Amino acid sequence: MATVMEFSSPVEEFPLGTVFENLPEVTVELERLIPHETFIIPYFWVRGAEADDIEAAFEPHAGLVSITLVDGVDDEYLMRAEWKSEYFGLLSALANTNVVVLSGVGTKDGWRFEVRGESREAIGEFRTVCQEHDIRIEITAVHELLPVQDDDYELTEGQREALVLAYERGYFDSPRATSLAELAEELGVTQQSLSERLKRGHRRLIAGALLPR
Repeated sequence: MATVMEFSSPVEEFPLGTVFENLPEVTVELERLIPHETFIIPYFWVRGAEADDIEAAFEPHAGLVSITLVDGVDDEYLMRAEWKSEYFGLLSALANTNVVVLSGVGTKDGWRFEVRGESREAIGEFRTVCQEHDIRIEITAVHELLPVQDDDYELTEGQREALVLAYERGYFDSPRATSLAELAEELGVTQQSLSERLKRGHRRLIAGALLPR
């Protein structure tokens, strides 16, 4: 059964932690990350900054190629990081064990992650990889993922499958991490069919979760 694990890690264990040396009051929040053998270039938010050049606030790190500012609104900055392929760290351990990052937040006090594996064995493999490469993590919680009560929202299996996959692949993120065409190919359906599934699924979720019964 799918298993969720929460863990913390020291600031210096993750390449983006170098920002806290220059901007100790900021918060860094990762966009949802989907594991892949080569790993995607992730997006992340820096909040609470007052620096004119937010890119320069990140010190050089062995795991980073570059940090690029994508957009900024008030004191929130959307950034993009490109990683060195030869560097093995926390992200590499997640990618190699096919574990999905549900959330990742960093402050000057450390990093907090919530990840999901398809089974307890996947989570165990991730822990083993961390141990083998001296990647420091402290596990704070492990629990099985409870099934969604689809009957409450009257979702069909196809609608639920489409919504979950779109969410996991970052289709609802900004900017999007995948396209409708890629999702449709993965599900083996047409783009039109997938689009209709998503629309009907959204309608039923809104009706079941937000409107009075």
